[in-house]
Amino acid sequence: MPVFPGRYTAQSDEPFVVFLIGMRINRLLAVRSWTRVAAAMPSMIAELKRDPELGLLHAEFLLYWRGVAVLQYWRSFDHLHAYAHARDARHLPAWAEFNRRVGGNGKVGIWHETYTVSSGQYECVYDNMPRFGLGAAVQHVPATGRLESARSRIAR
Repeated sequence: MPVFPGRYTAQSDEPFVVFLIGMRINRLLAVRSWTRVAAAMPSMIAELKRDPELGLLHAEFLLYWRGVAVLQYWRSFDHLHAYAHARDARHLPAWAEFNRRVGGNGKVGIWHETYTVSSGQYECVYDNMPRFGLGAAVQHVPATGRLESARSRIAR
């Protein structure tokens, strides 16, 4: 991934959705449980990347103590919801598998958060970074002129 020297920001005139989803390993020795849960997400992201009409704009995998998360940007909540409920997509079988194998046994926790973002109601900056996060999902532009400060980026 090329690094873009200097300051950049992300720019979009369209609303979008930020979807965070992850898992937490509650029992470290329950390796079979948490590796199966972790293994489900990459194939879903690959499926979404193969078909841009499904609405995924970009995804980033993130590691944290006892877990992994995926930061996702979607074209709309309707796209996200449609994928989550599509009978011909990978999500529903993965969800059924999680409930069958893990369910409420407490070995692995899962979570998600969804945010709808209106145009102009966000700001971001990337200094000396490859395209990342929202900057990889929408237009990636130099943070110069009216885009130089956080206040001016969010008040567009």
